[in-house]
Amino acid sequence: MKHKVRRREFLGVAAGGAAGVGAWTRVAAAPAANALVSPGCRGTKVRVAKIYLGRHGALWPSPRMDLDAEVARYQGEFARMRKEFADVEFLEGGLVATKEAAAALKPGLEDVDGVLAIHLSMGGVLPAIREILSAGKPTMLFAAPYSGHEWVGFGALRKEPAGALLECMLTSDLAQLAAAVRPFRAIHHLREAKILNVTGRDMPADYLEAVKAKFGTEFVKIGKERVIDAYESIADADARDETERWISGAEQVVEPTREEIFKACKLALALEKVVNEEGATGITSDCYGTMYRQLPAFQCIGFTRLNDLGLAGICESDLRSAMTHIIFQGLSGRPGFISDPTVDESCGGIVLAHCLGTRKMDGPEGRACPYRLRTVQERQEGVVAQVRMDVGRKVTQAILADVDLLLYFTGEIIAVPDVDRGCRTQITVKVDGDAAKLWQNWSSGLHRVTCYGDLTADLKRFCRFKGIALTCEA
Repeated sequence: MKHKVRRREFLGVAAGGAAGVGAWTRVAAAPAANALVSPGCRGTKVRVAKIYLGRHGALWPSPRMDLDAEVARYQGEFARMRKEFADVEFLEGGLVATKEAAAALKPGLEDVDGVLAIHLSMGGVLPAIREILSAGKPTMLFAAPYSGHEWVGFGALRKEPAGALLECMLTSDLAQLAAAVRPFRAIHHLREAKILNVTGRDMPADYLEAVKAKFGTEFVKIGKERVIDAYESIADADARDETERWISGAEQVVEPTREEIFKACKLALALEKVVNEEGATGITSDCYGTMYRQLPAFQCIGFTRLNDLGLAGICESDLRSAMTHIIFQGLSGRPGFISDPTVDESCGGIVLAHCLGTRKMDGPEGRACPYRLRTVQERQEGVVAQVRMDVGRKVTQAILADVDLLLYFTGEIIAVPDVDRGCRTQITVKVDGDAAKLWQNWSSGLHRVTCYGDLTADLKRFCRFKGIALTCEA
């Protein structure tokens, strides 16, 4: 990424209006293992401009408040939560008290993913916010109670054209600072994402152009020969080791033979090799179409493995599900589970099923769900992980139906069916809302992508920043 304005220039221009933050330095947390942070961007960091808004001696919250100490208190919270910000590079803009000081910061905002503005006291805040927004960057305004009376104008500002890229968090919970950067992370992940598509079909040019223009995401078609060459390059000893890991970790091996598992694991290593060599962040395949029986094994184990690593393994050349998967990873650090749903109104729920189960639904550093090794139900061949997810977990289901529309609903896992119908990995989700309304409103195809957690607030912020209509189906 080219930076037309050097970081030192960005930091220096605000020095006249800064106080209490010490040296003007960039703050990039050291890499750290944490389930909330996804590694899916190949080491590139989310760039966030951090600005404090306030004036020394302001009457509210108190003329006696030590503004430097208040900044230091927030900085201490950022340090305490360094794991949550392990993939974030903060550009410290200092303390801004005037519109002019905010204007001086604007040249350095060109290459950031978003702006985090923290309201500390009264005095010049609204003009400064308007100036920051004029840079055209997604801006999260964090305002704790007693920070000032300006909050009464935040709602009106959001309704103006100038406030289209403004989101606000009014809370005393400083842990929500981590939530404030999540939409920036999703934006960054989409822009940096490169997804390989193993297919013999032409990809939809109009869709690819629209995705690239709006999000920066790149889809690259590769042929089966590329994957087969990688498969043949994998040492049998490495594939045997991988086979043993999958067999020893399984609760049970039901149908597949050891030879079938070996081929699936060798292909899994080959898929990772191709992703690494291409500098990609994920891969999908036309596994039920032009790639059916064209590769040495089914790709399911390889896709599950990539999801466990914090990358993306997507079935059936489903580009929309791939985009949704990336959004979920960016917002939560957790992967998605693509499903073929079927409704059960008797429990107010919907059964979400697919043969490609994801073991580490809590992210790469999280606990792996129990699994059995099975065949693909519909084909009665191949190898898949039949994953038993956690009953009682809140979940969000979504699909980026078009570049301007995201459909979603939320619910709770109430059962993990184990039946020889549908697909191997299944969860029954009691819908938050009305299951009948859900199926009556259903559109945009079959697949939905499921992620642990209620991500409604995160999706609302992300969609506002990207100009996407967010529609709850239930």
